[in-house]
Amino acid sequence: MKFMLMMNAPRGTGDWQISNWSEEDLQAHMAFMGRFNKELGREGVLVGCEGLAPPGQARVVRAGTGGKPEVTDGPFAEAKEFLAGYWIVDVETPHQAHAIAARASAAPGPGGKPLNMPIEVREVLSGLPVE
Repeated sequence: MKFMLMMNAPRGTGDWQISNWSEEDLQAHMAFMGRFNKELGREGVLVGCEGLAPPGQARVVRAGTGGKPEVTDGPFAEAKEFLAGYWIVDVETPHQAHAIAARASAAPGPGGKPLNMPIEVREVLSGLPVE
């Protein structure tokens, strides 16, 4: 079973407040994420993972006249959080995906304190339901 684990960060002023962290705290957080991703790879469950640019760099694209892209910087849904990154894992049970999400949630923040970030877990559908 594949699951997408989505890391949500507080929106604040439109970008993750990580920009206010000390260099030491930022390095500790990034080192944690690097180790975490390597662990998932060694465990054989990691399909893919990426961090995402902040909302200020996001664009909305729609098909315009003749299929040409119409690119705007909104409107975006009002939200208190935004998607900061994701993992796709391939595990045997939802419980395993939940356990991995809990590990990701504990990434260190300022002063090394665990962030306890919300991690949304959703199964990746592989096709239409069998009737």
